[in-house]
Amino acid sequence: MIPSLVKSAPSIIATTAVIAFTVPVNAAEDYDPFEKTNRKIFAFNDYLDRNLLVPVAKGYNAITPRVVNNGISNAYSNALEPLTTVNDVAQLKFGRGVTAVSRFVVNSTVGFFGVFDVASKIGLPAHKEDFGQTLGYWGVGNGPYLVLPLFGPRTLRHTVGHVGDYYTGMSYTYFGDNLGEDALMFGLKGLDLRASLLGSEEFITGDRYLFIRSAYLQNQEYQVNDGVDENEFEDEFGLFDE
Repeated sequence: MIPSLVKSAPSIIATTAVIAFTVPVNAAEDYDPFEKTNRKIFAFNDYLDRNLLVPVAKGYNAITPRVVNNGISNAYSNALEPLTTVNDVAQLKFGRGVTAVSRFVVNSTVGFFGVFDVASKIGLPAHKEDFGQTLGYWGVGNGPYLVLPLFGPRTLRHTVGHVGDYYTGMSYTYFGDNLGEDALMFGLKGLDLRASLLGSEEFITGDRYLFIRSAYLQNQEYQVNDGVDENEFEDEFGLFDE
């Protein structure tokens, strides 16, 4: 299935651009035409999360030293630096592209294949760019909000952006050239991320579906705008500070 998606990526991307352009970026949060279906998938994902992922994540936190957790996150992030570089250039952000290249070189060598984030300590701050953000930079709207089984919240732009990321091949050749190795690293990163979010559950209030939808869509725009939050109220509270 993956190869067929990869081969059809250009046509899928073109179609997405047409669809997403019909929905202004600033109206994305209100564009949830599949809410009824999304809520059912959300309930399924939430059940799996609470009964499978949360117990596993708690066990992972209990037996894995923090230095190992950090090493996994650093190595995965380092593998994405070439992808970030390509999208920096595509967005005409050449200075940020140089930073991403420099980070990759430093962390891949001195940082032992990215396990240690040496680059940040010498004044090369991390940032992330992907194809979905590039589409947003050039004015492509989010399109409809989607909740995918197992993968969770997405927008049409974000979903097609992932296909574009795979099509470039930039983020997958670092660890290996087969799907198994990619899936293993992706799984470890996903587990590490879920474990890091255990302490955030208390902040979810009211309708979980609406809360997560709002947080996800706001974060998407925050990333497209490189951390510039135009909403002063939200910025005062630093909702998206890392």
